Amino acid sequence: MGGARRMKINKKRLIIAGILFLAGLLLRFAFSGHNFIAYGLFLISVLIVVFGVVGKTLKQLIALLLAMGVVYFAIIEIPIIDEASGDGNFDADYLIVLGAAVHGNTPSLSLVERLRAAKDYLDAHPNTVAIVSGGQGSGENMSEAQAMYDWLCKSGIDPDRIIKEDKAVSTYENLKFSREIIGSLTDKSDPTIAVVSSEYHLCRAKLIAKSLDMDIHTVPAHTTYFTVKLNYFIREAFGVTYQLTFA
Repeated sequence: MGGARRMKINKKRLIIAGILFLAGLLLRFAFSGHNFIAYGLFLISVLIVVFGVVGKTLKQLIALLLAMGVVYFAIIEIPIIDEASGDGNFDADYLIVLGAAVHGNTPSLSLVERLRAAKDYLDAHPNTVAIVSGGQGSGENMSEAQAMYDWLCKSGIDPDRIIKEDKAVSTYENLKFSREIIGSLTDKSDPTIAVVSSEYHLCRAKLIAKSLDMDIHTVPAHTTYFTVKLNYFIREAFGVTYQLTFA
C-alpha cells in the first residue's frame, strides 16, 4: 500500500514537473523577453523531481540553500526596485539614451520604450542635447544609434540636438564613449548628465557609471508588458551581482 502511494505521489510530481518544464520551454523559445522566467520554471521542475527521490538530510540541505538564495535575491532586488523610479525632475546638459535591439531596420519594443522616455524628456527640457548610444549587432541592418536618431527625428526632435555614438556594444562602452563625446563638446568641468534606460536597468547603469567616476541622473523608460518587466527584474539580480563582484 505504502509503495503504491509513493509511486502515485512520484507520478504526480513527474506530471507537475513536466507541465512546468514544458511551460518553461514555451516561454524560452516562443516568447522573447521571458528567458529568466523560463529558467526559473526549469529549476522548479527539477527540484520537484529531486525532492521526491532524495533523503531527508539532503532535502534539508537543499532547502537551506534555497532559503539563502531567496533571501539574497530579495536583498539584491531592493536597490534595483528603488532605482527603477529614476531621479525625478532635473535639468541635464546631456541625455544619454542607451541602445537596445534593432530587428533589421525596426527598433525593438524595448528600444521604442526608451525613445519615448527620451522624447518626453527632450520636449520638457529644450536645452538638453541627446547622445544616442549603441553599435550594430547581429541581425541589425544599422547601428542602434542610427535607428534611435531616425526615430527621434521622425518624432519631431531637432536633428541638431542629437549626437550619434555608434561603436558601443555594452552599457560600459555606452557610458564611456558618450562621456568622451561630452568631453569634446563642452568646457564645463562637471556637466549634468542624464541616462535613459529601461527601469529595471537603472541600478546597474548607475553602478557602471560609478566605476567610470561618472555622476549621472536617471530617467526610467517603462516596460509595457508585466511579464517582460518581471523577467528583466529577475535578470538584473544576476547583472548587479556580477557588477558588484567583478567590476
